[in-house]
Amino acid sequence: MTLTELSIKALKPADNNAEIHYDKSVPGFGVRVTKSGAKSFILTHGARRHRETIGRVGVVGLQEARAEAKRRLAEYTLGKHRPRAISWATALSQYLAEVEEKRRKSTHNEYERILGKYFRFGDTRMSDIGANDLHRDLDKIKGSEHFHAYITLRAFIRWAHRKFYLDKNPMERMQRPEPSKPRARILTDEELKRIWTAADDGPFGNIVKLLILTGQRRGEISKLTAAMIKDDSITFPTWLTKNGREHTFPIGLISKSLLPRSLRQGDPNRFLFPAKSSNQLQTPFNGFSKSKDALDRRSGVSNWTLHDLRRTFASGLAAQGVSLPVIERILNHVSGSFGGIVGVYQRYDFFPEMKAAVERWEGHLLTLLKI
Repeated sequence: MTLTELSIKALKPADNNAEIHYDKSVPGFGVRVTKSGAKSFILTHGARRHRETIGRVGVVGLQEARAEAKRRLAEYTLGKHRPRAISWATALSQYLAEVEEKRRKSTHNEYERILGKYFRFGDTRMSDIGANDLHRDLDKIKGSEHFHAYITLRAFIRWAHRKFYLDKNPMERMQRPEPSKPRARILTDEELKRIWTAADDGPFGNIVKLLILTGQRRGEISKLTAAMIKDDSITFPTWLTKNGREHTFPIGLISKSLLPRSLRQGDPNRFLFPAKSSNQLQTPFNGFSKSKDALDRRSGVSNWTLHDLRRTFASGLAAQGVSLPVIERILNHVSGSFGGIVGVYQRYDFFPEMKAAVERWEGHLLTLLKI
């Protein structure tokens, strides 16, 4: 087919594996469409049919992508692989398109967040960005985010070097920072009570309360939709969980009372806790930093993170006599009791035991909070 803007727009998501629609006018040039509907311009060339991504449809235009495909084919034919002029923004668009095809959605989103937030070189040519520029931006990042930013940036720079966008790797001599030590903070019953009492009835307050009640991750609870909620359980789909496995866990009466019933009507894929600026309810809550600071001031509890609630939940269940395998099932851990060969053959879901544990934990909180 001859690719046009209209024909590309009309391409449907692939049924199973990704599908490639080649352009008649340029050999090997085409559009790759994934099962999720993501579209990227690609070029397939050489005796071994090597395929590379030019850029994501919508970010890179058809004419621009076709011209780039012709230029690359000419370069490969002449045997020239010298670094070429390309901007940081264009290279980043190509890289994220490849990550989106090969990695989980959550990984792609995290790479996009970190590289877009901390390294804003825009139209600066890749070849003009040196080690000092990258080091300066990395030094501004504090805490555990510093280590994650280094790892993410290194992956992108190595990719750009392999693509011949850089003469040499500017991060080659940079020392890898030490990862942050795991936190061990567990909130006391009194601190838990003060946080619960200070949490309001808005999206952030309900997210905090659900984290206390369920022990799940912040990124999972904040992206809850009505489609994930059943009568007495919640099921996180594979795209949402950290380990890429569907996770079903029971919820008690208090948890159910916190789920906004009015938003569970209509579109089942709307986020139950939308961002304040989202009129379409298609953006999950994202104002964590300011809301957390305000909650700290109201509660008088400091030096804690939302993830500490997960650790507190697990410790609290253990104190209530709940066994480790049941706790790990609720938390969706795939290591520990369910690692290795056990994870392959152990298919019992522990749902009755998890339900009893959740009810026991809610009973403890009812006594603690006197609600």
